[in-house]
Amino acid sequence: MLVGAHVSVAKGLVASLEYARDVGCECIQIFAKSPRRWIGPPSDAEAGKRFAEARASHGIRAVYTHTAYLINLAATDPDARTRSIEALADEIVRGRLLAAEGVITHLGTDPLGDRGAAAERISSAIRDAFRIADASVPDTAPDPSRTRLLLENSAGAGSTYGRDVADLAAVFALAPDLTDLLGVCIDTCHGHAAGMALDTREAWRALVADIDAGCRHGALEVVHANDAVHERGSKKDRHAWIGDGTLGYEAFRAMLSVLDTGEMCAITEMPGEVPIKDSENIRRLKDVRAQVSE
Repeated sequence: MLVGAHVSVAKGLVASLEYARDVGCECIQIFAKSPRRWIGPPSDAEAGKRFAEARASHGIRAVYTHTAYLINLAATDPDARTRSIEALADEIVRGRLLAAEGVITHLGTDPLGDRGAAAERISSAIRDAFRIADASVPDTAPDPSRTRLLLENSAGAGSTYGRDVADLAAVFALAPDLTDLLGVCIDTCHGHAAGMALDTREAWRALVADIDAGCRHGALEVVHANDAVHERGSKKDRHAWIGDGTLGYEAFRAMLSVLDTGEMCAITEMPGEVPIKDSENIRRLKDVRAQVSE
């Protein structure tokens, strides 16, 4: 399993790779535009090409982008729905121009409390976003099929959609034509907050089996490896450093013992000061990986 972190691109795309290399990343997550705005500057295909070409020389084997927080694919308000679809399409285009392996997105909120109807709105919005993206990507862009859209689970607070695998699976079931373009990202803090058991090998094997059966085999590509400040089932999304929270080292030891294969990524999203927050948490995960590999 590759280990990495969410890194800033404030100093430029290639500079983000240099930082990632220096703190020990094997994979990274970035924002392709401001996460707090609907739109960003026009996509720069040449900058994306330079970034894609520089990855290997910096030891970065996988790149994922994360969408803006404003996107709500379950929205019922027509204006919010249109803006969310267009914003997701833009994020997919940006991910493709960076030759990213995937674009990770939250699914939004379900104001009506009808999970089935919410899944239908989300799957329809995703289909519309891909249609717009397909018409927007320049012919010179990398192969668009390499960049999947990963659906991320939520912490379960309020009316958020995606609190369990069943929510994610419902979206997959309603978009069979897009199955190969969709994947799953499990955030450990979110899952723990929503009530998932993540502290044993058996729990992780069961989680992977549920994703394989409900979404598609091999759909789990990324784990946001975050410890949690609050107790299981709290529905509170507050990250702690690896080993310092209520998940603890045992949960990550179990995770890495089950998922320590191939190019799956464990990406940390930590509070604190750079670079220590990233270098230290990456070191902790790599130490656990080495222990379970012995």
